[in-house]
Amino acid sequence: MTLVLGFASGLPLALSSGTLQAWLTVEGVNLKTLGWLTLLGLPYTYKFAWAPLLDRYRVPGAGLWAGRRRGWLVLLLFGMGLVLFGMSRQAPTSSDDSLWGVAALAFTLVLLSASFDIVFDAWRAESLTAAQRGLGAAWSVIGYRLAMLTSGGLALMLADLYLGFAGVYGLMAGFCGVLGIVALFVPEPNETAPPRSLVAATVEPFKEFFGRKGAILLLVTIIFYKLGDAFAGSLSTAFLIRGAGFSPAEVGAVNKGVGLLATLIGGLAGGLLMSRISLWTALLIFGAMQAVTNLGFWWLAAYPATITGMTVVVLLENLAGGMGTAAFVALLMTLCDARFTATQFALLSALASIGRVVVGPVAGITASDWGWPTFFLFSTAAALPGLLMLAGIRRLLVAPPQSEPLTSPQARESG
Repeated sequence: MTLVLGFASGLPLALSSGTLQAWLTVEGVNLKTLGWLTLLGLPYTYKFAWAPLLDRYRVPGAGLWAGRRRGWLVLLLFGMGLVLFGMSRQAPTSSDDSLWGVAALAFTLVLLSASFDIVFDAWRAESLTAAQRGLGAAWSVIGYRLAMLTSGGLALMLADLYLGFAGVYGLMAGFCGVLGIVALFVPEPNETAPPRSLVAATVEPFKEFFGRKGAILLLVTIIFYKLGDAFAGSLSTAFLIRGAGFSPAEVGAVNKGVGLLATLIGGLAGGLLMSRISLWTALLIFGAMQAVTNLGFWWLAAYPATITGMTVVVLLENLAGGMGTAAFVALLMTLCDARFTATQFALLSALASIGRVVVGPVAGITASDWGWPTFFLFSTAAALPGLLMLAGIRRLLVAPPQSEPLTSPQARESG
């Protein structure tokens, strides 16, 4: 079920970012506008603000058929299906009026998707034992990447060759409906008492986390660790179509489709390696790999691009991305206190998404004014601060906090 729910978690992301970006690119929307539209992802950054509501309350009436986690999973999946159906009825153009309608629906999709992530992350952390977290994170990454293949690469191919973008969004709405039915059979984690009040659900998780030694350093490292990856990925689809000159079908087949094998290998290899090396060592090695693979996109931008070249670059990027994300998810689970799983994980994962959301406008301006080669060199440099900050948190991962968070065995080892 971790694989299936990881798939459900990843499905909306491309539909509100990369695939939507491709749709609007084809319709002639300019680069700077595309950059600003990445701010639609802000709910992923601020989802910790309403996580206490999902931790404290059940879906009304769900007690008859679902527990606290499963009820929200089902409701949110059906909600996302309705929004995607609404997007399939849109006909976006470069006019402001048309873009406002698409943007409003995309923002609603992100809001529901971020809420789903809150519940799924809590379900996963509560359902997996410490020994299962490395591979559990890996299966989540695989499901997530499979979903992005479906709503990214496959969606682009279907849109370009058969259904058009409106038809693709209707199809994805149907997928969400099917996933909502499957979620009815997800096993509920061992029931734990919800916070005694909304105030307690809101205040105590933050009080506990910020009471730890080095809490601020941990949060800043989480933000910067994925910054370079987020910068490069924010306009990668637009680059491959407009900058490198590939068709949407070619981008779908190679950028999304061929990368699947590398993602599977990367996610599973990362999970297996984390059972043999410390979490800190995994973060360092996999993070460095993510930074280096950004240079592959610089190579595509600086020299004549070919299908073979794009294939090599995408394979390496997905391999490093699968390994890095598995280690990063394991880190977030490690840092959560068992009493406050939903809110603390929401806080940590929201901070991790800051880079992906806020770099959009900067990325659009950089690519537009300085060109694609400079853009990808800058994305590689942006990854370096996060790697350097790992040195500061090494001792914090060796010694678990007093409140006994969900710490995995590898996090207790010396790096």
